[in-house]
Order: sequence, then C-alpha cells, then structure tokens
Amino acid sequence: MHVLFFGTYDATAHPRVAVLRDGLRDGLAALEPGSTVTECNWPLGLSTADRVAMLRRPWLLPRLAARLATRWLRLARTARRLPPPDVVVVGYLGHFDVLLARRLFRRCLVVLDHLVGASDTASDRGVTGGLLPRLLRALDSAALSGADVVVVDTEEHRDALPPGHRERAVVVPVGAPAGWLAAGDHDRRTPGDVLRVVFFGLYTPLQGAPVIGDALGLLAADPVRVTMVGSGQDLAETRRRAAGNAQVDWVDWVAPERLPGVVAEHDVCLGIFGTSPKAFRVVPNKVFQGAAAGTAILTSDTAPQRRVLGDAASYVPAGDAPALAARLRELAADAEGLAAARAAARRLAVAEFAPERVVAPLVARLRAAVRTSI
Repeated sequence: MHVLFFGTYDATAHPRVAVLRDGLRDGLAALEPGSTVTECNWPLGLSTADRVAMLRRPWLLPRLAARLATRWLRLARTARRLPPPDVVVVGYLGHFDVLLARRLFRRCLVVLDHLVGASDTASDRGVTGGLLPRLLRALDSAALSGADVVVVDTEEHRDALPPGHRERAVVVPVGAPAGWLAAGDHDRRTPGDVLRVVFFGLYTPLQGAPVIGDALGLLAADPVRVTMVGSGQDLAETRRRAAGNAQVDWVDWVAPERLPGVVAEHDVCLGIFGTSPKAFRVVPNKVFQGAAAGTAILTSDTAPQRRVLGDAASYVPAGDAPALAARLRELAADAEGLAAARAAARRLAVAEFAPERVVAPLVARLRAAVRTSI
C-alpha cells in the first residue's frame, strides 16, 4: 500500500501529523512489507492564531487566499511527479486542502484528519455571531464531504459530527511522537524539595489557563515551582491572576525539538481546565506528551480524559482553581505518591501512546478499504 501525506500542514508545529505519519509507516510495514508512506507537503506558514486573527479582520483574508493559492500550485506540481498513491491523508488543519486532494486524486481513498472543526475553533477563540460562523460550518461540511475516511481524536468528537459523516469516522487518539517517549527514557529532574510543575500551550479558552492562574495565586507560599510555556489569548489574564506568586517562570516560546526535554525536567504536567463544551470533548496533546516524558499528569475530570488516562492521572473538576491548588499541595507533600503517579503515567504512555499503537484502528480501516477497492 502506498500512503501519501498531502497538504499545507506543519508537522513541526503540529505533532499530530507526525504521529499519524510515523504510526502508519510502522504499522503498515509490520503488516504489509513493501508498503510506503511519502509526503507532498508545502506548509502554509500560518498558525492557528494567525488564521483566527484573519477571521476577526476579514480584510486580511486575501493574504490567506494568496498564500493558499501559492502552496496549492506547488502541491499540484509536486503531486504530478509522484507515483499514484492508494491512500491520501490530508493533515491537520486541512479543511481547504482536502478539497484540492479530492480533485487531484479522484480514484484514491482520501482521509481527512478532522482533529478540529473550523467553526469549533473559531467559537473557542471568541469568533461568534454574524455570517462567519455559518460560512465556517459550510467549510466543515464541504471538508467532511470531500473525505472517504474522517479521523477524529475522541468518541465525543465523532458523536459531534453531522449524522451523515459519523459512520466514516475513525477514532485515533492524539498520541505522543517518538521524541517525547525518548525524552522520558531517562530521569532529567534535578534533586530538590520543590515540586516542579509545567504547563505548555496556546492559552486558548479550551485550556482554561486563567484557572491555572487562580491556582498559582493560592500557592504563593507553597513549595511549588511552575513553568508556564507559551503565549496566546488568555496569557495576560492568566498572568494577572497569578501575579502574587513569585515562583512562576513565564516562557514565551520553546523550540519544538527542545520542548520534550524541558517538560521531562518537571514532576507534573498540567492538562486543561476549561469549561467550554469543546473542553469536555477533547484529550489534549499535553497529557499524552507529558506522560510520555515521564511526568505525573494533573488535568480536568472529563469523560474522554478518564477513558484514555484511567488511574494513570490525577483529576480535579473543570474550572476549580482551589481543587487544583489543593492537589498540587498534596503532590508536593507526598514524595512516594508523586513517584507512583509519574511511573503510572509513563507506563501507560509506553504501552498505549506510541504512534504505531494509536493508529491501529486507522490501519485496519485503510487495509479493509483498499482491499475492497481492488
């Protein structure tokens, strides 16, 4: 089987693509020797935040259209020189790319990684009202209709798809790239009596970072040192709420290749604590990656996270800053419990979060679909 990863995705910025690519490569090679996974990729060069900013300022949309047209021309030219694939996988944020893939590869099985919907993302970032949400829902519908197989990350996201698309959906958890698993192979922590906690993200409402800020404000006198990595919509509010705590290090950016090692130097990785509908449907990348890097996981108590993490994580109610602060105090005072929590998260990650493991349902679906089409 020849699988082609296609689109304007950026696997460095969005490791989900790398998990699918590496998982399919290894999974297919084990079952069908001779299978190949190749790429036709011209990154768009715009982050999710950039795209949302353009939605808020429609006069910038021509910039998006021009850049997309340039990348599509390169993709089309590159695709013509490649051997015909059996399967085309359109990577993360491929709502437009799947339409091009459908046109270029008419006889191929087209897979869309629909990790996030365009309308869902805009709503989470505060873009609501007017014509725009309807246009984005139409884009989501067109993207889903252009795919033969739709990949989502949780059962809740599958159930949220329009009824006509659910039967074509496959649940593939976000998982952890190999680099994160490698970061957890050795204990990188420096000895000390202070609990080291890390959060990394884009400070979107989904993540509930202001809740973390409130919790940090309650921990100013406790032996808890926190590293907050990233920037985004809720950063200023989060810093305001945590202003009374001098034990917080604010880091705007860490290079993707360095981030696994940075996280692995900590005891606890924080997940998400938001209370939006979307926050109750996701299992964020940071809990997979933190577990792979060997940290204990502390996140909100939601059905999809409990289903994936089970007893290998600690939970607090979504939006509950006092409960979050209390749990961090408990971990700071219980060295044995902390060590057990770190070990449990790491064991689960090694057993379940590697790329080949999480893509197994997709491998099975693709093999069945390709055999049927022959």
